[in-house]
Amino acid sequence: MVQALVSIDENTNRVLNVVKAKYGLRDKGQAIQVVVEKYIEEENEPELRLEFIKKMKQIEKQKSVRVKDFAKRYGLV
Repeated sequence: MVQALVSIDENTNRVLNVVKAKYGLRDKGQAIQVVVEKYIEEENEPELRLEFIKKMKQIEKQKSVRVKDFAKRYGLV
């Protein structure tokens, strides 16, 4: 485990206290860990998410349409 001494503003301190209380954590270090884990879940690259992989496999199974001239077919000319 890595230990770090960090300086945080008052608002961040309040948020960490709320997270600490909400999840019943012992210290702010654990609160920071929870916040980072939630961030990773939210901001993770879509190709790494399980639901994205499932969606792509479903799309793969769909019937495709061959198009010789995309611009002509969709009125872009």
